This record gives sequence, C-alpha cells and structure tokens, in this order.
Amino acid sequence: MLWSLLKILVFVAVVIAVTLGAIYLTTLDGGAVVQVAGLEFTLGPLELVIGFIVLVILVWIALKVLGFLVALLRFINGDETSLSRYFTRNRERKGIDALADGMLALAAGEGNVALLKAERADRLLDRPSATNLLKAQAADMIGDRARAEAAYKALIAEDRTRFVGIRGILQHKLADGDDVTALKLAAKAFELKPAHPETQDTLMRLQAESHDWAGARRTLGAKLKHGTLPKDVYKRRDAVLALSEAKEVFEEGATIEAREEAIEANRLSPDLIPGAVMAARGYIEKGNTRYATRILKKAWEVQPHPDLAAAFAEIAPNESAAARKSRFQALTRLHPANPETRMLAAELEIAAEDFPAARRALGDLNETDPTARSLTLMAAIERGMGADEAVVRGWLTRALTAPRGPQWICDNCQQVHANWMPVCSNCHGFDTLSWRRPPHAEVAMPRLDRDAAAGRRGRGRRDRDRRARHASRDLRAGGAAGRGRGRPLHAARGRDRRRIA
Repeated sequence: MLWSLLKILVFVAVVIAVTLGAIYLTTLDGGAVVQVAGLEFTLGPLELVIGFIVLVILVWIALKVLGFLVALLRFINGDETSLSRYFTRNRERKGIDALADGMLALAAGEGNVALLKAERADRLLDRPSATNLLKAQAADMIGDRARAEAAYKALIAEDRTRFVGIRGILQHKLADGDDVTALKLAAKAFELKPAHPETQDTLMRLQAESHDWAGARRTLGAKLKHGTLPKDVYKRRDAVLALSEAKEVFEEGATIEAREEAIEANRLSPDLIPGAVMAARGYIEKGNTRYATRILKKAWEVQPHPDLAAAFAEIAPNESAAARKSRFQALTRLHPANPETRMLAAELEIAAEDFPAARRALGDLNETDPTARSLTLMAAIERGMGADEAVVRGWLTRALTAPRGPQWICDNCQQVHANWMPVCSNCHGFDTLSWRRPPHAEVAMPRLDRDAAAGRRGRGRRDRDRRARHASRDLRAGGAAGRGRGRPLHAARGRDRRRIA
C-alpha cells in the first residue's frame, strides 16, 4: 500500500514538473527558424524542446529498424537463426540485467527485491541454474521455506547444480533438527563432492552423533586425503573415534574387541586421557600390568587426572596402604607441584593414617587454590589428627561452597560435562572437551559462612551439621576401606570422587 502510494505521488510530481516546465518555456522570448525544401518553420522554445525529444526517439527507432533489416537480410541470404538471435539478444540483455540487479539486492540484504528480480530473470533467460539459485537464496533470506525448497529441488534435477540443491535442503533439515534425513543428505553431498570441507565436517558430526564411528573414521580419512585436516589433528580425532567405538563395544559386552579398540586409540593419541584409562584397564583384564603402568605414567606425565590415578590403583587392588604409597611414587614424582598430584599424595597418606604427612603433601593448596576436594581432604586430615568437631565442620562448610576445580568443559560453548564424550551435548562440537577449570567459578553462598561464624541455631544449622557429619563419616569410611583393602580414598571412589561437594 505504501509503495503504491509512493509511486502515485512520484507520478503526480513528475506531471507537475513537466507542466511547470512547459509553462515556463512558453513565457520565454525567441526561438528557432528551420527551412526545409523552401518551407520555413518558426519554432518557439517549447516546440524546440518537443522537437528535440521527437528527434531522439526517431533516431532510436531508426537504429532498431536498421538492426532488424540487417537480420532480415541475413535470413534471406540463408542464415535461418538470424531473426531469432535478434529477438533473443534483447531478451537476454534484459534477463542478465535483472539477474545482476537481483544479485546486488541479495548482497544488500533486500530479499524481496532479489526474489522479484530472480523471477523476472527466469522469465527472460533460459538459465535455470542461475535463476533458481538466486530464487532459493532470496527465499531463504525472507524466510519463505516453501519457495526455497522448490527452488532447491529444481536445482537437484540438474547434474550441474545437484550438489548445491542437496546442500540447501540439508541446511533446512539441520535447522529443523531432522538429523536422520540430514545424515542421508550429507552422505549424498559427500558422494558428489568428497573434498568439500563443510560437507565433511557436517557428515562426520552427524555420523558421530548417530554413533556410526566406522563411517566417521572414513570421513575423517577423506579429510586427511584431501588436505583439509593436519596430520596431527587427524591422529587425535581418529583416536577419539576409535575410543568411542571401543566404549560402545565395551558397553555391549564384547570386551576383547573393546580392549583392542582402546589400545588402538591409545596408540594413536597417548595423551587422550579416556583412551589411556580404557587401554590400561584392557591390559589389566589381560593381566599385563606392565603395559598398563606404562600407559598411565605416560598420560600422567602429559596431564595429571583423577581417572588415571583410579585406573593406576586398579592394577593392584589388594595391596597394603604402604605398598600402594610406594607404588604411586611413579606418578607423584611427576609434576609434584600440580594440585592433582598433591591431592593424590594427601589421599595416599590419609589411607596410611599418616595425617601430618598428608597435611605436608597438601601444603597451602587450601589457601592458594581451594576446591571442594582439597577442602574435604583438609577436613579428613583434621578429623584424623583429633581436631574439634567445629573445625572439621568448618572445612566441610567451606567445601560445600568452593569451586569444584577442573572438569570436562567444551572449548566452544563452555558447557560442563560430568564425563568425557566425543561430541559436546550442547553445541555438538566434535572433540572439543578439555580438562580444565570453568571460565567462571561457582557462586558461593555467604549466608552459610555467616551462620557458621555467628553460631546460629535452627533448621538451617541442623541441616548443615547433618551434611557435615555425613561427609565426615564418608571420609572415615573411605580411610577405613583404604586400610582394610589397601585402597586410598581416591581409588575407593573412582570417578565419583570428583563430585564431592
């Protein structure tokens, strides 16, 4: 409605301007005298302007007629396509102009204008590959899914544009969350253009999400073959896929196959912590503790991790606390200043009931880098050394509100995961999880500390005391388990020990 009103206003303004111009010309003095074949014509300013316009129009018509006569002469001389070329050339010029205008409108973000120009170009040109592509992109810009999909399907019908059409519909299916159809389309697009980087990444992600690890490894190999992935990154991601395949086979109960896949994953990327843990457990089941020790030591040297320590404890589950502390020196002497190493040493001392040594091993970690785990260990140490219940409760209260320390965090979206997985559950990024601290620490609850310092009673205090007693009892139980079975608190809890809070 506004556009129609604007066109009407422009038309009225042009009419008014022409009228005023004509009136102005009639008021001017002078003119021109034209003599033709003895005839003399006197033209005023207005007649002179009109005559000039008519002359220009006549010259343009004469050129068109001349071009037509030339084409007709060629047709008479035997050129059967001269007349069709004459009329087609004009249509093509208009169609190309419309196509160019549509591309410019698309680049400027004017989807509606681009769609109109694309439809005009489609009527004038016999180039559906170009016009359908412009229509599809313009329809996508304005959100007209029906027109866009119709244009993409028209592109699929031609061999030259089949990949572009499949890719366009693939993007629609991904936006709709239809991963099953998207996987089939991505496989077809990969078959048409195996060297296309975006198609490779999309296909591999969809294959990983559908647990098609073998297919994902083939796609990864294609990325290496076509030079879209460095060799070191390929080895790392191939190890991730091999590990994922091993975990799935292990869950199905085929432990022999799982062990082989885990060992292969560890060979491809020795610093992959889940792969090292699974490979070590495969060797432990096989009775080859020497290889298990070597794998865990190599991974610990790259980055200390509680899962590595838990797997290292499983090598000799029935040893005494003193023997375990001696055997764990293979890990604790590596990166002795690392917080994970210091907390592991403290747990070993707690299991051996050497609480002063445990405090020395922990050092000032509770002040320089307090976490829920280090503060809980301090509570266990204080309890073992016979400290008052209020002191133990104070450490446990701090542990309840302290940061949890390093966790599995996605490098893309910063999502925290309880366990390692090949694909982020939030952003679906592949191999983006790393063991590090969250970018923002957990928010503490100062009311707990104020209540503890002021000694207030009531329901909140009773609940807190009950949690403190439970946590203290768990620590004592863990220490007793370590003394009885030769396991420290770290090994007794395994992976779940990271969740103490």
